[in-house]
Amino acid sequence: MDDKDKVAYHLFLKDSDEIVAVSRILPENVRFEEFSIGRVIVKKSHRGRGLSRIMMNMAIDFIINDLNQNKIRLSGQAYLSDYYISLGFKKVSDVYLEDGIDHFEFLYEK
Repeated sequence: MDDKDKVAYHLFLKDSDEIVAVSRILPENVRFEEFSIGRVIVKKSHRGRGLSRIMMNMAIDFIINDLNQNKIRLSGQAYLSDYYISLGFKKVSDVYLEDGIDHFEFLYEK
């Protein structure tokens, strides 16, 4: 957790009473000018079931339809570029290091 969690929206998926996936949505001007999605985490025992795609689609839908925003920016690991593009994001930066890992910025526009 960090101070950004205090202003974030948190989405989660449950399997019975167990939380198995979470994500965080940051309002505009917290990390980027636009709303952003980050920290999508799926419990190890539930990986390989498409839950990260479900979480991303839920986050996109929430931002676009419930918060009435038309842009979403995120910082994504470079090896996941095809995944983010398949969700409708476009790569909008050169590669950069974040936590020692190659990343790109991606932008979703409705």
